[in-house]
Amino acid sequence: MCINKIKCLIIEDEPLTSAVLAAFIDQLDTLSLAGICVNAPDALRFLQQEQVDLIFLNIQMPKLSGIDFLKTLSGYPAIMLTTAYRDYAADGFGSKVLDYLLKPVAFERFLSAINKYHALKEPLLSLPSQLQPPDATDPFIYLRADKKMVKVLLKDIVCIESLRDYVKVKTTSQDIITYQRITYLEEKLPDDKFLRIHRSFIIAMDKIKSFTANSVEVGEEELPIGRQYKETVMQALS
Repeated sequence: MCINKIKCLIIEDEPLTSAVLAAFIDQLDTLSLAGICVNAPDALRFLQQEQVDLIFLNIQMPKLSGIDFLKTLSGYPAIMLTTAYRDYAADGFGSKVLDYLLKPVAFERFLSAINKYHALKEPLLSLPSQLQPPDATDPFIYLRADKKMVKVLLKDIVCIESLRDYVKVKTTSQDIITYQRITYLEEKLPDDKFLRIHRSFIIAMDKIKSFTANSVEVGEEELPIGRQYKETVMQALS
């Protein structure tokens, strides 16, 4: 199956940061590296010849800063700002900037930014399956477990349980424990397919076997419905 990869451009004058970002891009099969430019003028020439989907843009660069470069773009792709300084905030640069990465960029933070791109730029992730083209790639997320990134198809998830700073993602074939907050996954998962029923539980709606006013049976689990979620759950299930 042919997958349309997200074409990424790195605009960065620090070779180490460029190498790290390039390595991260190479680890994800949804991304491809279109090129690396060391300054804004080189990037402008590159973009006159090539189209990209996502730019990793260093704020502090010689000749033309990343912010000034940003002002020159029209019909711009998604932008991820990178900088060594904590004084910047992505929401201060308007709708052009999708996220903000602080150097040195950790892979978990990089992955979070890519998941944000998927959530905002790929509407197929939130469409009912019957509306997806027949050859569409099954939606998925990456979870970090056992020092590697594990690809998990959304259709395989049964339920998610919060373990304080960790979550256990139960799938049809395995349980995956990852360092993540349940609220983060709740924001990333399509709400027409997943339902928060308790402060500690999210369930896949297509895996529900039965339910009562107080609990939901999903897979081999019977999970409680939290009081603050009861009204929303009953509306969703009815």
